[in-house]
Amino acid sequence: MATSSSLSAQPTPDEALQRLVDGNDAFVADQPLPSDLSRERRLELAEGQQPFATLVGCSDSRVGPEQLFGAGLGELFIVRTAGNNVDTAGMGSIEYSVAVLKVPLIVVLGHDSCGAVAAATDVVTKDTRFPGSIGRMIEPIIPAVLVARREVGEENLVARSVEENVRRMVERLRTFSEPMLLTPQEQGELKVVGAVYELATGRVRWL
Repeated sequence: MATSSSLSAQPTPDEALQRLVDGNDAFVADQPLPSDLSRERRLELAEGQQPFATLVGCSDSRVGPEQLFGAGLGELFIVRTAGNNVDTAGMGSIEYSVAVLKVPLIVVLGHDSCGAVAAATDVVTKDTRFPGSIGRMIEPIIPAVLVARREVGEENLVARSVEENVRRMVERLRTFSEPMLLTPQEQGELKVVGAVYELATGRVRWL
C-alpha cells in the first residue's frame, strides 16, 4: 500500500462526511458526480494516496461504495467483508488508514437484506448450522441479533439486526480500539459514523 506523499491537507471530519452525503444525494437523484479516471489522475495516485474517508462495508455486489457516494480513484479506503465485520487484518487496515494516511472519517456501512446478517438470524431463531468458514464468519454478528431480538422480537429482525450490527462496530471503533484510533477522535481529528444503505432507493441512511 502506498503512503501519502506531498499531497494537500485533508478535510475536517465534518467536511469529509458532507462530501459523502452530497455524493449519495446525487446518486439517488440519478445525477451521479463525475469521477476522475484520467491518465493524469492515475499518474498522480502512483506517487501516493490520500483518501478522505475509510469505509468499512459489506462484500455484497449490490453495494459499490465509490458509486453510491460518487467517489473516484484514490478517494475511499475500503475494507469489505460479508456482514461488514472486521477481523485482525481488517482492523489493521483501518488503523493504517488513520495512522499513516490520516483519514479524518471512518464510515461503517451496513445494508438492508444483508445475507450474512440474515444467516446470523437463522442461527439464533432456527439453530441453523453453516458449513466451512461461513459459520465462523457470522459468529460476530450473533450478539447484534440477540440485542435486536430482545427489542423487536421476530418481526423485522433482519433489518433491526443490520442496524445493531453497524452500531456495535461503530462502538468498537469509538471505544474499544487502540490509541491510534482513540487519540485522534479525542482531538477532533477523526470521526466514526454508522449508516445503512437501502438497496432499492440508493439512499444511505445515517444512524
